[in-house]
Amino acid sequence: MTRIDGHLLDPRQYSDPGQLSDHRRLPDHGPSAAQSRRDAFAALFDPTTFGHIERLGIGPGWRCWEVGAGGTSVISWLAKRVGPTGRVLATDTDTSWQTRAARSPLEVRTHDVAVDAPPVEGFDLVHARLVLADVPDRERALASMLRALRPGGRLLIEEADPALQPLACPDEHGPAQELANRLRHGVRALLAERGADLTYGRRLPRLLREAGLRQVESDVYFPLASPACADLETATLRQFHPDLTAAGLATAEDIDEHLANVATRTMDLATAPLIAAWGRKP
Repeated sequence: MTRIDGHLLDPRQYSDPGQLSDHRRLPDHGPSAAQSRRDAFAALFDPTTFGHIERLGIGPGWRCWEVGAGGTSVISWLAKRVGPTGRVLATDTDTSWQTRAARSPLEVRTHDVAVDAPPVEGFDLVHARLVLADVPDRERALASMLRALRPGGRLLIEEADPALQPLACPDEHGPAQELANRLRHGVRALLAERGADLTYGRRLPRLLREAGLRQVESDVYFPLASPACADLETATLRQFHPDLTAAGLATAEDIDEHLANVATRTMDLATAPLIAAWGRKP
């Protein structure tokens, strides 16, 4: 057991989230916090995402499905790469992030990858980033994405693995860093309680091979001490503030102190490692 602000947390909840039947996403406490998180994710992870897709050979005429798009940065880039002869389908359970009507070759559609049937057309590329670990039926979601690929099509999945590196400050050299790590443990406890699989990323290579994909490869991206890490930390704590305090995992004073520490831009903050795995459908 681990004690966080007087609460005992069972470490098994991090290693076996499948035992948790009540899956609920953490609520968005205001559009500004959610948008700030989307912006930070884009700043942190878009370059490595684009690099992976470039290496998969994307070009004019490709048909792409962006699962759980959550924003416009990736799909706008895809639309430019595939050009007017290609197609980009962006799906999400909540498309409120769309601020204007999509134009060809881009289409935005409300869709739940773990519930709804996959699009019938064969895609050259199916991509999901930071989606599957939060989906209740991950096996069904992955199978749906595989069915949507054409023979020879590429699947690229990117998932964080918070249990692989659980610290906000790997260099825990003082009280500010200790507080940051304590709050990060609290956020992980909330995520695990709501059914997120905090170890899903490391299993991706095996899952893609077992699904029959060929030429499976994987790598890990681990941002540290980036300004965007601080932006993401600030947005995350502001968004989860009510949940952390309501669960007794932190006090309002703890969170305010941590946010003030982050604002000094002197903390070497880290994100969870982002594990990418990709392969080709036979």
